[in-house]
Amino acid sequence: MNELIPEYSEENLAVYTKDLTKTYRGGVRALNGLSFSVKRGTIFALLGPNGAGKSTVVKILTTLSQPDRGEARVAGIDVTRNPDAVRRAIGCVSQQSGVSPDATGRDNLTLQGQLYGLRGRLLKDRVSGLLEQFRLNKAADRLSSTYSGGMRRKLDIALGLIHQPQILFLDEPTTGLDPEARTSLWEIISRLSKDQGMTILLTTHYLEEADHLADRLAIVNSGEIIVEGTPEGLKEELKGDAIHIELVDPKSVSDESVHQALEQIETVHEVSLEKPSLHIWVENGSMALPTVLTTLEAVGIKVASAAVARPSLDDVYLRYTGQSLRET
Repeated sequence: MNELIPEYSEENLAVYTKDLTKTYRGGVRALNGLSFSVKRGTIFALLGPNGAGKSTVVKILTTLSQPDRGEARVAGIDVTRNPDAVRRAIGCVSQQSGVSPDATGRDNLTLQGQLYGLRGRLLKDRVSGLLEQFRLNKAADRLSSTYSGGMRRKLDIALGLIHQPQILFLDEPTTGLDPEARTSLWEIISRLSKDQGMTILLTTHYLEEADHLADRLAIVNSGEIIVEGTPEGLKEELKGDAIHIELVDPKSVSDESVHQALEQIETVHEVSLEKPSLHIWVENGSMALPTVLTTLEAVGIKVASAAVARPSLDDVYLRYTGQSLRET
């Protein structure tokens, strides 16, 4: 269930949405009454698989699309009534790079600044500061076509910051990056919030990314927010440990047989069969595992492997949607 959405307050909230609905041609419902809010100076993540509606939310909040119904305010501004003012208050980094490959990093930033009306010493200082902040100063005068994927993504974010926006939107910011480049970008995003107090709304389908960066997150599925909270708070709701089991013959195992067998064990809280895997939440994983394995064996359910872990965001996603985000 969604948490109650507070009434809009310009002092507290950087982003406010209520009952956003969007249907594309052919009757495809991208958003279905979606509501959430983002406090100023925090990082908020929309977590979900491709096609969940995350990018549609960003398009509406950055004035690139209009909702069929609902309300949205960004930096205190109604996105449908005053889109020009919204654009001046935000920075946006889309999935597709906005970097010109035929220009240097410095020239990319200079042109972007000029589009926002920056000139002279102010523009030069802003460009130099961003190049240094993103550790691109040594490559500043090289064509950006020679940059690595991680460097281009850093330049993308720098372009979104040239006019010092109040709010930064990042749509799948690390998709396609190698683990080292992804970690480097996480550090930069964290510093923008912690050191500069910037509000950041990011979309992602990476569990680790949402867990590492977000102060709060919302799980989005089929155009709706399934649950919202802090990463730690959501994981703590799954009390105890998670037991993840791989089945030898998943086709022969039914939901009914699994639940009938495991509901006899008092320490089992929840069970989810997602073939070829079986997920069980218990009070104490190491103590419950032998009993779980013996019980399954007694009813003819063969186990290939089993592991005990603390609940993760994937367990949270699995609990509320019935599927693993890692496999969507």
